Amino acid sequence: MRPVFAAGSFVRLKPIRLALALLPAVMLFFVPAARGQFGEPETTPVHDASALKPPAGARVAIVEFADMECPMCGRENPLLMEAAQKYHIPWIRHDFPLPYHAWSYQAAINARYFDTISKALGDEYRNYIFANQISIETRPQMSVWTRSFAAAHKIALPFAIDPMGKLAQQVDADRALGEKIGINHTPTIWIVANAPHVPPYTEVVDPNKLFQVIDQVMAAAHK
Repeated sequence: MRPVFAAGSFVRLKPIRLALALLPAVMLFFVPAARGQFGEPETTPVHDASALKPPAGARVAIVEFADMECPMCGRENPLLMEAAQKYHIPWIRHDFPLPYHAWSYQAAINARYFDTISKALGDEYRNYIFANQISIETRPQMSVWTRSFAAAHKIALPFAIDPMGKLAQQVDADRALGEKIGINHTPTIWIVANAPHVPPYTEVVDPNKLFQVIDQVMAAAHK
């Protein structure tokens, strides 16, 4: 017996088929920014490497562009903490909040506020947010965690953390710097060096090889 379809069934199916047909194109639109979180590693095409260098007095450093709401950034943060402590090298952290994330931009502004008290405190806040990222889904929830962090450090948060927008300008400047370099995913991590016969920057596309890359760069830089 041939199946019987109610009138209009094919009409209702057409939008679904159209949506399925357009799905690959929609996914391609989001892939560049999201691939660092959910897909295979990719190498960043560097357009401007002027910022990819260690600070004065250092031969080797870690340079990172991250989004505090990015799951992979959260997973890799403990590795970066361990690497900076193990090798005693600078860890230069840049903000690159992705536009489709609900609370990462405000979290970056909050981190800048704690930076004004001390850079160590600002970095502690970043690590704290990454450590509790799985429990934060909305901006109000992020604000609750931020107030808890401030209270634990006996800091009274002002009613408006950034009334003049100066901290937001710093976050925007970091994101603009990342775009100038050519970043299209988070996290983006380089091991940078300032030594003869050593590549000035080496991207870490596989977090499992972070220590291996640092070992290789440091060995070459100190020859």
